[in-house]
Amino acid sequence: MLELEQYDISTEFGFLTELPLERLTNPYYNPWEKFLDNLNAYILHRTVRKQVNNKLPHLSIDKLANEREMRRAYLVLSFLGHAYIWSGEPVDRLPAQISDPWIAVSKALGLPPIATYAAVCLWNFKKIDESGEFTLDNLTTINTFTGSVDESWFYLVSVCFEKEGAFSVKVGLDALNSAETGNTHSLIENLQQFAESIDMLGSVLMRMEEMCDPHVFYFRIRPFLAGWKNMASVGLEKGVYYGDETTPRSYAGGSNAQSSLIQFMDILLGVSHHATGDLTADSSFLTEMREYMPKKHREFLQDLEPHTFTIRDFVKSQNNEELTLAYDACLAMLKSFRDKHIQIVTRYVVLQAKKVNKMGSGSTLRSGLAREKKEEKGTGGTSLLPFLKQCRDETGSAAAGSWGKRILTDGMLRLKYSKSNGINED
Repeated sequence: MLELEQYDISTEFGFLTELPLERLTNPYYNPWEKFLDNLNAYILHRTVRKQVNNKLPHLSIDKLANEREMRRAYLVLSFLGHAYIWSGEPVDRLPAQISDPWIAVSKALGLPPIATYAAVCLWNFKKIDESGEFTLDNLTTINTFTGSVDESWFYLVSVCFEKEGAFSVKVGLDALNSAETGNTHSLIENLQQFAESIDMLGSVLMRMEEMCDPHVFYFRIRPFLAGWKNMASVGLEKGVYYGDETTPRSYAGGSNAQSSLIQFMDILLGVSHHATGDLTADSSFLTEMREYMPKKHREFLQDLEPHTFTIRDFVKSQNNEELTLAYDACLAMLKSFRDKHIQIVTRYVVLQAKKVNKMGSGSTLRSGLAREKKEEKGTGGTSLLPFLKQCRDETGSAAAGSWGKRILTDGMLRLKYSKSNGINED
């Protein structure tokens, strides 16, 4: 069994840091924290670059005392960096007072210098009532770009998703242990609980619609989360130059694909993903997204990978109808979760993108991904809907039972039929 503690994972909080540091207390870093205090106003008045260029000092990371402080510094510099690039028409060079410490702290944490899922979600929340329970209703964000309720809610739903997913991690590893020890009765119970936990995660995801308006998300929040990989169509031809570097850097922006929990579920259930549109090549995008995860979480997934087919192979070897049904139920719930994700993306990105052409030249100023003529890519830089639909369809292909395989792979079969007959499924 893998010892979760050595990977900075717990059965209570999952992949979350229990409570992130809210502020760097060393006075040396006051300029960073004060800048972030005013970031919403600087973005509002489009003065981010002027304030950075004229007033932000060049600070070293040498006075950061521990990893918790380094995570906070990484978050601060991620917000500063993205605000600098995406406030107004994008620029392709970061000043050294942002890029140098950002590169240094990223190297120390084993992360790329870009605003990752870890920065804006895993390390960006606090309790409203410190003595209260860890629930969505008692959480708020530490920092946002816009200062809006919608942006806070967007991050907090992911925080709650990761917290609730702690049970999925525990019961999933229990299931793996049951399969490895040949305990069929225990495995059935574990898989039933795992299926229920995935269903619960889908319910958490759908809470996005309660307090995050799709229009606000698409035109106000999403542009700041984009990276600088595959972004030529929205203003960054080659990527971004960091400080005085002569070669541009190209990084994907924050994406839910950087959630270790989602990849954990795929590995545990033996779900394989492929390059979008190619059912033979491995998905390089999902493999790449691991480089954007905290180092120890990435190592956890790597150490789990040798067990990818342990549960599936054991289920198929037992010829036990109840066991097969429990396993296929997990896949059904995971596929349903991906259906819900597609629903969210359709409402928050695809339908909003269709509004762009209807907005005249006199409409609100927009930049970056908010001015796309059509939905083409996510903040991670990949083609959005084709990628998500293929991930969903591939989920069912791991089914152990013949009935489950027929039902769960219907989407995949329909996709293959449509392509072979020249039919556009969309």
